[in-house]
Amino acid sequence: MNVYSEIAGNKTKTYVALAIFFLLASSVLYVLGKAMGMAGPGLFLFAFLISMGVNVVSYYYSDKIVLKLHNAKEADREQYFDLYTVTENLAIAAGIPKPRVYIIQESAPNAFATGRDYKHSIVVVTTGLLELLDRRELEGVIAHELSHIKNYDMLLMTVVSIVVGLIVYATDFFMRAQWFRNSDDDNRQGALWVVLALIMAIIAPLAATLLQLAISRKREFLADASGAYITRNPEGLASALEKLSLSSVPTMSSATNATAHLFFENPFGSDKGSKKSWLVNMFSTHPPLAERIAKLRTM
Repeated sequence: MNVYSEIAGNKTKTYVALAIFFLLASSVLYVLGKAMGMAGPGLFLFAFLISMGVNVVSYYYSDKIVLKLHNAKEADREQYFDLYTVTENLAIAAGIPKPRVYIIQESAPNAFATGRDYKHSIVVVTTGLLELLDRRELEGVIAHELSHIKNYDMLLMTVVSIVVGLIVYATDFFMRAQWFRNSDDDNRQGALWVVLALIMAIIAPLAATLLQLAISRKREFLADASGAYITRNPEGLASALEKLSLSSVPTMSSATNATAHLFFENPFGSDKGSKKSWLVNMFSTHPPLAERIAKLRTM
């Protein structure tokens, strides 16, 4: 397997997951609309506008919120010269403007990228990461984060969040509406649609969340492969991941479930240590480190 086939394969898997995602959303909205005796587009528009409003605000201001949440400060060029030059050189290689560089004073080694597009992108690293990695390994991590920017992962995950929010709002609206139903509703709508809608209202939010996590994991694989393509050195990134897997530093003190998917590796450290079950991996924002390392070393 080479880097080109890995990139193509991960892109295909992401598109398939997205197709399933939107099919699920369409099915849920259609069934809920039928059960409530209203046209599907009406329910769709109601849920979409609410979810869109929340996520548009998040899309434009999430970088500021995340930086504040993790107390990240803009890095001084002279103090963090290696980090600056690595980011500059790799941005040129990736064909994108150099993002702003921020530092988190945190012993846990990690990094993430944020921002809504090339012109508003930011790369954030912890001081623990800079202490742990050599320049070659740091290049691998930064190339991974630049790949998230180049692949529009922030935009993609915003779209995915909108669809998840749409499903959650729609199912919640339906469940609350059941308190105001009367016996005549069953005659008019049909009991079958109501029962089916109740089942979907329970299952769909969980299914949508699992698909969202699956897409997040696929984007990590894609960023690994794309990062290896930028540096032409998969071993640098593999070595960085290996050091992270062996690190005994505690998990990030500022880590939250809301931002865990942004990081280079799971900030809660759940990917370290012994092999996890498929069920645990299914609810993870990141693929296992061992699997990422193995893929990189086949390129």
